[in-house]
Amino acid sequence: MNLREVPRRFADLLPGRSDWTAARRSPGRDLVAGLIVAVVALPLALAFGVSSGLGAQAGLVTAIVAGALAAVFGGSNLQVSGPTGAMTVVLVPIVHAYGSGGVLMVGLMAGLVLLALAALRAGRFAQFLPTSVVEGFTAGIAVVIALQQVPAALGVTAGDGEKVWQVAAGAVARFAAHPTWAAPLMALAVAASMLAGARLRPGVPFSLLGVAVATLGAQVFSLDVARIGALPAGLPAPSLGFLDPGMVGPLLPSALAVAALAALESLLCATVADGMSVGERHDPDRELFGQGIANLAAPLLGGVPATAAIARTAVNVRAGARSRLAALTHAAVLAGIVLAAGSLVGRIPLAALAGVLLATTVRMVEVGSLRALARATRGDAVVLVLTFSVTVVFDLITAVAVGLALAVVLALRAVARTSRLDQVPLDAGDHSAEEQRLLSEHIVAYRFDGPLFFAAAHRFLLELSEVADVRVVILRMSRITALDATGAQILGDAIARMERRGITVLISGVKPGHGQVLAALGIADHLYRDGLVFPDTPSAIAHARGLLHHHGLLPATEETDRVRTAGQVQSTAGQR
Repeated sequence: MNLREVPRRFADLLPGRSDWTAARRSPGRDLVAGLIVAVVALPLALAFGVSSGLGAQAGLVTAIVAGALAAVFGGSNLQVSGPTGAMTVVLVPIVHAYGSGGVLMVGLMAGLVLLALAALRAGRFAQFLPTSVVEGFTAGIAVVIALQQVPAALGVTAGDGEKVWQVAAGAVARFAAHPTWAAPLMALAVAASMLAGARLRPGVPFSLLGVAVATLGAQVFSLDVARIGALPAGLPAPSLGFLDPGMVGPLLPSALAVAALAALESLLCATVADGMSVGERHDPDRELFGQGIANLAAPLLGGVPATAAIARTAVNVRAGARSRLAALTHAAVLAGIVLAAGSLVGRIPLAALAGVLLATTVRMVEVGSLRALARATRGDAVVLVLTFSVTVVFDLITAVAVGLALAVVLALRAVARTSRLDQVPLDAGDHSAEEQRLLSEHIVAYRFDGPLFFAAAHRFLLELSEVADVRVVILRMSRITALDATGAQILGDAIARMERRGITVLISGVKPGHGQVLAALGIADHLYRDGLVFPDTPSAIAHARGLLHHHGLLPATEETDRVRTAGQVQSTAGQR
């Protein structure tokens, strides 16, 4: 991309007046939807902030700042952004390795990467991610988030451990040694009320009700459970104190991982929002731009990296939102809660927030979708299980990379199986039985169907190498859909092998683009030079018969001459 085009591309991504046309039509519905989303988002923002390791305030700051900026600059009218469980899974190892300052640095760097992706118009590539990979790591994320909640749900401190399942196992061991039941019963009660309430009364925010009842019960009965702690009134002042230029190199892999996750989750969420609405279509590049702006700003105020949240977006759509005003209202309501009720929020038990996230993980997993994918094809099932397993055992980014790699290999294998090399009969017309016998013994035509690339080319080489008892082989290339360097090299090897056995090779129907590949690699140069490459198959057949006649292998008859002459002038697309 020309550097002079960068300012113009960013200008194209900036918001315009048309973004708010829908808000002027039904502002009341958007305000109500924003209020409902804020009620749902409050416990989730607190819980994800605590789970990330930076604290409840970081989760609230992220929901407010990222929620507002992504609503203004993003590419979807209905999307709601903030801290998410998937991002928390990636952030926990960064907190352990580099502390809170490392997380803020990663968020800032990820914002810059997202802006670069937006300028490069990379948003359209998200549609190529296989469903089996998406479902696999979504289910894996759910398990990882649930494991992260085990210490808080059991009321014990989180121990050290490189992997989340190690930390969870240590928490279970400590609880078994000295069990106390207030925290686990509270977590189970909140999770159960959310799951049961979602079935009975889907419109009621049982997450907030459950947390409120748990907090009230802990106060009234003086339960010995850990609390969030006091929150400062208002948002912190912007600061760049966390910047450390020397950490850019070590943190770059983590920043790329966070940016990739933010882009992927946001674009998938926008697609879901489009499907739940009528007539909505998001702009993927603007969505990346909006997430980039949000992730640049959130760290300045102490927030964690953000992305679009599918659960909050779904609530927004179901609540009747029609424009960006709803997501902006959600951010404003959360800001009001921070200003007016920070002391009340600080009394919320951590076990109650753990219960919220445990219920959230259960609702993240679509069992029916997983079952359908597992039954679809063996390849989908393998990719699904492998992506899920790697997410839980190792980490999310490794899982996506492994799942994608396996999906690509299986896709190439499937495409390679669709390509064929068929021996096709030569139209003998009214030739005598003797001439038909000679034609079948000495001239063979092969037609390529489908792509000739690295995944399929070696099979073609083996098939062509088995050609026997012929004098002339015609390779019909008009139906090749794709030709890469490996396929061209293998084709050249096959031609060379047949020529060493005394077989004359003719080529017909080479497409211009495929001819460029052959010419660039020097494949079949001698065939072009010797006039053995023909625009169509009839011309190649006529030449082959002439060669056999010249060497005394095909008797010259009036009928043979007539067919040869006709073949030299006939050139139709259907016979190429």
